[in-house]
Amino acid sequence: MQYVTLANGVRMPILGFGVYQIEDAAQCERAVADALAVGYRLVDTAAAYLNEEAVGRAIRKSGIAREDVFVTTKLWIQDAGYESAKVAFQRSLDRLGLEYLDLYLIHQPFNDYYGAWRAMEELYREGRIRAIGVCNFMPDRLIDLMNHNEISPAINQVEVNPFCQRVADQKLMESRGVRMQSWAPFAEGRNGLFQNSVLKEIAARYGRSVAQVVLCWLVQRGVVCIPKSIHRERIEQNFQIFDFVLEDADMRRIAALDSGRSCFFSHYDPEIVNWLGTVRYDI
Repeated sequence: MQYVTLANGVRMPILGFGVYQIEDAAQCERAVADALAVGYRLVDTAAAYLNEEAVGRAIRKSGIAREDVFVTTKLWIQDAGYESAKVAFQRSLDRLGLEYLDLYLIHQPFNDYYGAWRAMEELYREGRIRAIGVCNFMPDRLIDLMNHNEISPAINQVEVNPFCQRVADQKLMESRGVRMQSWAPFAEGRNGLFQNSVLKEIAARYGRSVAQVVLCWLVQRGVVCIPKSIHRERIEQNFQIFDFVLEDADMRRIAALDSGRSCFFSHYDPEIVNWLGTVRYDI
């Protein structure tokens, strides 16, 4: 496993396991257990994923020392605000069955995320969170948050995949000490990612899968990634990326696939912002 060091000195695995859309508790627990057995030591969940309890059970049953597992969860829009963020944090901690978090993220840049950030700063100073960060913050909102608060985000988790590469955003984040993390590294298969001729040709030459090539490409860019699968064989395959390196020419070929657009939606679209604000999870 390779690690990155966040701006506050915390070490974080560069490859983790995501559990988005694994709402079935038994299935989620089994997938996390498989990932931990394979060797993953970063698990990424969220209150809105409705599977924190299953994640926590898998971690406890694994027998792996708590300090050896890097656990991330996230604060949803409905809980943004100073007081509500503190309550939501404790609920997540209780569902996970943990005494502290390694990383707590604001899930979306909406509602009172300034109030939430002040609460997270306090929780960080109290030692209840080892690092704090954000998700889906576009450059303007990220810089504004950094300029008007004492603690800067250690992580910005955003969509990054071969069709939405965010090279300029990564340079900006790095200049301010923020590590980029990729959600949906495979774009959930959109735009025919697994059938893309460039990615398939590169994968064939290295004797690898398209998924392995994509993850290797992200790691070589220094981007933390959290692929998800419920299939043991794919969980294992996605972990086997540290024994090969993509040549510069192949990195450039993948770079040429960038469309400069999201494969999903824009956080600047008023209809999307309105829709996200209506999405609530049962607590």
